[in-house]
Amino acid sequence: MRVKVGASILAANFSCLDRELRRIERAGIDFFHVDIMDGNFVANITIGPGVLKDIRKITKLPLDVHLMVKNPLEWAGRFIAAGADMLTFHAETIRPAAFSRYAAQIKKKGIKLGVSLNPGSALAKIKGMLSSADFVLVMSVNPGFGGQKFINSVVPKIKALRNIYRHDIAVDGGIDAASAKKVIAAGANILASGTYIFKSSNPRVAIKNIRSNAVPMRVWNSVPNPHWNGSLRERYA
Repeated sequence: MRVKVGASILAANFSCLDRELRRIERAGIDFFHVDIMDGNFVANITIGPGVLKDIRKITKLPLDVHLMVKNPLEWAGRFIAAGADMLTFHAETIRPAAFSRYAAQIKKKGIKLGVSLNPGSALAKIKGMLSSADFVLVMSVNPGFGGQKFINSVVPKIKALRNIYRHDIAVDGGIDAASAKKVIAAGANILASGTYIFKSSNPRVAIKNIRSNAVPMRVWNSVPNPHWNGSLRERYA
C-alpha cells in the first residue's frame, strides 16, 4: 500500500510561501494540506479563499482544504472556487443529513469530501457520514495550532475505524517517522505532516521516512476507492 503524504502549509514560512511550496513539491510530496481556521471553532485564524487562490497558481498538486470552521457550508463554495480539490468538514460542525446532501452536490463537480474527527470525539459521531465520505481524517492533535505533540490515544480509534471503513483514512497532527509507523500500522494511508517536513533540513528524506512505514496491501484495499479515481488519481501519480 503506497502511503500518500501531504505537507501541511501551516508550518511553512509565509514570508516566502511561493518558494516554500516549490521547495517541498520538489522534495516529492503528494499534495498540500491547507488548514482553514476561523477563530471560532478553533482559537486560531489562518487564511481565506484569496490566499488559496494564489496557492493554486503556484502548484498543480491537489489542495486538501481542511475547514476548521464553525459553519463549513458557508465557506465551502468559496474555497472550491479558489481551487480546492478536496474539502474536510469536522463532524462536530455538521449533521449527517446535511453532510450527505452536500457530498452528493460537490461530487458531481469532481470535488472530494471528507469528514474529520477531533481526538476527544467518539467514532459514533461520524457513523452517519461514512457512506457519503470519500475519506475520514482522524485528528491526532487538538485542532487549532501546528507543532503539537502526537496524541497516542488516537491509535486505537484508527484501528476501530479501519474495521468498519474500507476507504481512505487520513491522520493529521504531530506526524513524523515514529508516529507515522503507529498510524500506518493501525490502518491509515494518508498522512498530513507540517513541522516535520517544512522544518527539516532535508524534506525529501523526511517524506521518505514517513513513506517507509508503508505496510503490505491488506484486504480492505481490494475494494474500489473513489478518492483516487479520475483526475485526482492522475494528479497524484
